[in-house]
Amino acid sequence: MRDRHPWRAVSAAAVRGAARGMVAAMAMSGFRQVTTGLGLVRRTPPEHVLRQTAPSLFRRIPVDRRQALVELLHWGYGAGGGAVFGLLPRGVRRLAWTGPAYGFVFWAMFEGALAPLLGIDERRHGALESSALLADHLLYGIVVAASPWPLGD
Repeated sequence: MRDRHPWRAVSAAAVRGAARGMVAAMAMSGFRQVTTGLGLVRRTPPEHVLRQTAPSLFRRIPVDRRQALVELLHWGYGAGGGAVFGLLPRGVRRLAWTGPAYGFVFWAMFEGALAPLLGIDERRHGALESSALLADHLLYGIVVAASPWPLGD
C-alpha cells in the first residue's frame, strides 16, 4: 500500500539528515581541536561569526562557557545543513561524490557569501588556514552523506 502522504518520507529524510548534520558538526569540532591546537587555525568560523555578529552577547557569557556556546551554535548550524542535505533527491544523496561536494559548497558559501555579508574579512587567514577549514568542511560533507540507514535513506 502506498503512503498517502509522501511528505512523510521527505520529512523523515530531513530529520535523519539533521541528525547526521549534528554528528558531522561534532566531527568537525574534533578536527578543529587538532587544527587550532597545531596553530593552523587561529579562530574557528563559528567563534568568529559570534564575536562579529553578537559581540555584547559574547562578552556577557563567562569566559569558561564561551566555547560551549560556540559549539552548540555550530552543532545547530550543522543540523540545519544536514536537514537541507536530507531534502536533496535520494539518488543525488547516494552518489559517492555528493558528500564532499556538499561540504565544499558549504565552505565556499561561507567564504564567498556569508563572511562578506557579515563583515568578516575572508582574507583574514592564509592558504594553510584556508586549507584546514576546507578540510573540515569536506569532513562534514563526508559524515553528513554517510547514511547509517542505507535502505531507508
